[in-house]
Amino acid sequence: MIASLRGTVLSVELGGAVIECAGVGYYFHATPATLATLTRGEEATVLTTLVVREDAMVLYGFADAASREMFGTLQGVSGLGPRLALAAESVLTPAELAQAIAGGDAKRLQKIPGVGKRMAERMVVELKEKVAQFVGSGAPEQAQAPTQIALPDATGDQVVEALVGLGFTEKQARPAVEHVTAQQPGLGTAEALRAALAHLGRKK
Repeated sequence: MIASLRGTVLSVELGGAVIECAGVGYYFHATPATLATLTRGEEATVLTTLVVREDAMVLYGFADAASREMFGTLQGVSGLGPRLALAAESVLTPAELAQAIAGGDAKRLQKIPGVGKRMAERMVVELKEKVAQFVGSGAPEQAQAPTQIALPDATGDQVVEALVGLGFTEKQARPAVEHVTAQQPGLGTAEALRAALAHLGRKK
């Protein structure tokens, strides 16, 4: 398993980044907050989890151990895969997820795109006893402002593409992006992605 990457950041996109290690560029998916800690051309270290499927091997990156551990914990829920786990961490920090699960706050969990009432209730039932370690834990990746992502040519289309990568249809994603950018025109690209995710969660 690839547990971490350390090397030069070659590129940062809305849905992931590439870090070069010993001459090999590794692409990984990550939340906007994790991506905000990376700067193109600088050295960085990210913790990773490799998800192996029948048709692909997908790498996910995290700025801290709590985020990686929560990513794995969330997938212990029946029907909750890595894509939905990443979407959850794009909206709530590990501590916030733990608080919502431990407190039985299904409504807050339903703000996560792709999580309906049944899934939220299942998360509470199946994870309530497993998230105690995350309650009160800091969220180091939240300390960095999402606007630090080096995407000078980022557009609404890129935000839409990132949402499609998280499992939404373009028909769902584009109106959400247009809504949040109209409401808050000064948003950075990563901030716009987080806002669009929150908006899509509220529409369920």
